[in-house]
Amino acid sequence: MENKTKKILTLCIVHNHSKVLLGIKKRGFGSGKWNGFGGKIEKGESIKEAALRELKEETGLVGKDINNLGVLDFEFLGNPEILEVHVFKAADLKGEPKETEEMAPKWFNINEVPFDLMWPDDKYWFPLFLSDKKFRGKFLFEGQDKIIEMDLKEVKEI
Repeated sequence: MENKTKKILTLCIVHNHSKVLLGIKKRGFGSGKWNGFGGKIEKGESIKEAALRELKEETGLVGKDINNLGVLDFEFLGNPEILEVHVFKAADLKGEPKETEEMAPKWFNINEVPFDLMWPDDKYWFPLFLSDKKFRGKFLFEGQDKIIEMDLKEVKEI
């Protein structure tokens, strides 16, 4: 039995009525994919504080209120680390999105979300997210493009 370590991360997606704000990742893990905004938690930060900080760093937007809608665990074959990603929805924001060193943001109509250019798991949980449903999921990947196992369910509480 291999020992697994958990790394807690945030993912924040701006959902404004019929549109979502996604960013193309310009460097690092997942580069070239459209995604929400997020990353690591710094010492002394809550998960929510980290999500708000990352959103500001990657888009320039200041979030007032964000809701934690989901928790997703990602495992990659051959990697002992589990990525525990807390998914937030942001609606009430100040500012205009701007490109940063890491992300180039763009608005998409919710019926034009570019799932073929995103992580393959997104198409499974995104409909729950858009419907304001809470969810938990686990995805096992081979590489960055192939899901080997998945378990996703709607839950009452996160």
